[in-house]
Amino acid sequence: MDRRDFLACSGIGLGGLMLPSLFTRAIAAEELATTIDVGRKKMLADAALAAARESGATYADVRIGRYLRQFVVTREDKVQNVVNTESTGVGVRVIAGGAWGFAATNSLMPDAVAGAARQAAAIARANAKMQTAPVRFAAAPGHGEVSWRTPIRRNAMDVPVKDKVELLLGVNAAAINAGANFVNSTLFAVNEQKYFASTDGSYIDQDVHRIWAPMTVTAIDKASGKFRSRSGLSSPMGLGYEYFDGDPAQKYVSPNGVINYGHSYDMVEDAVAAAKQAREKLTAPSVKPGRYDLVLDPSHTWLTIHESVGHPLELDRVLGYEANYAGTSFATLDKRESGFRYGSDEVTIFADKTQPGSLGAVAYDDEGVKCKRWDLIRDGILVDYQTIRDQAHILGKTESDGCCYADSWSTVQFQRMPNVSLAAGTSKLSVADMVKDVEDGIYIVGDGSFSIDQQRYNAQFGGQLFYEIKNGAITGMIEDVAYQIRTPEFWNACVAVCDESDYRLGGSFFDGKGQPSQVSAVSHGSSTARFNGINVINTARNLG
Repeated sequence: MDRRDFLACSGIGLGGLMLPSLFTRAIAAEELATTIDVGRKKMLADAALAAARESGATYADVRIGRYLRQFVVTREDKVQNVVNTESTGVGVRVIAGGAWGFAATNSLMPDAVAGAARQAAAIARANAKMQTAPVRFAAAPGHGEVSWRTPIRRNAMDVPVKDKVELLLGVNAAAINAGANFVNSTLFAVNEQKYFASTDGSYIDQDVHRIWAPMTVTAIDKASGKFRSRSGLSSPMGLGYEYFDGDPAQKYVSPNGVINYGHSYDMVEDAVAAAKQAREKLTAPSVKPGRYDLVLDPSHTWLTIHESVGHPLELDRVLGYEANYAGTSFATLDKRESGFRYGSDEVTIFADKTQPGSLGAVAYDDEGVKCKRWDLIRDGILVDYQTIRDQAHILGKTESDGCCYADSWSTVQFQRMPNVSLAAGTSKLSVADMVKDVEDGIYIVGDGSFSIDQQRYNAQFGGQLFYEIKNGAITGMIEDVAYQIRTPEFWNACVAVCDESDYRLGGSFFDGKGQPSQVSAVSHGSSTARFNGINVINTARNLG
């Protein structure tokens, strides 16, 4: 769990993260597998669109959402919590008088939905009196009646709670038997049943599934009181319960035997490894500060991509419209116009909300725009940002990038980060071959604590596991490692990226943005990458 997820969990509570709006109720686990008839959703959408038009709206969209959350929390041999929640309602957004208006209702009655549309139009007209320029809204084609579903093989909501508890308690027992003193494990399952309709002529029914099973394993040296922890190496994914099948073909073994995972996860195997590695950390030597060549595993790199590329290339941050959660962006519009070198020739970073298995994967965004892939950085050069329909004109675009999202029917959709990933290298290169060429370096696995400034320019990142590389060989575990970067200097220090065979996804299940805050889920893919001459500090050093 990275710092953003930890702060979210500790700050507002796990329960709060599972509740997408105030209109949330606890339900029986059996209700998680039910749906709303699509014909009923279309009838409600038509009622809202008709009322919006009658109220003078020049554009309107309706989102009918049923947001289902389940989490199971355990510690050692005990179940700490099991919660199932549902939030259902309708949000209506309109343009009237050249301004936005929004209203929502938790009633699924036609009169209530039409009333929300009329209220949204009234709010828009009131906003128009204060607005200096009308909304410029990029055109989007109507898609008619279409549907999309996360291509899962097993719906996590259909799996009995008993089976999930047995999985987690089995994981905990395996960690304890392998030398851990404490272990926490959790299973999150999310299903967003989303229906979008607009005056453009779209009626889009989407069934979105996500899953994650984080854990933290702790070992203690009872003689000294020293302790070390290792978090699980699972990634949150846009998959079903099949993620826990432990497919051997989805295991990625590093040159020193550390196992990472792709689209399938063996949680028990990882728990045993975590216990042994947490205990190994207790006696690992502390890193000597200095400059090193870093070999970064995708289980680590995702967070660096997220913070130093994903957020700074959100157009609302670039323009200063958004400053919550670590500020705006150094990557201003003039840099794109001047061909700013964001990274080396090895660095191509792309956005893609269609990546299979990713957290952000959908067919259409929350403005009815068909999702796609596009480059943000190409061969090291900044070429684009992330935009939605009312931002496209700012960049001279005629269409949105399809990255608009709301975390609930009761919240307004706005620009959210799509999946943002580092493209794999085009030449054949394995992790073992990459390590062979490193004389003095550190191999980093897993994400850890981080900090970043208000312009997304200066940052510091930790990790889970650190291994010294000497003369082309991994020599052993070290501890207390963090590296410091200036964003463009770091990405320009990238000298190699492994090929597609090593490509994996990491990501954030709870990515916060906006105020009032909204939470989204986003993946970041990469292959193992090498960065030369990066400043490494010792996090245990006492400066006093």
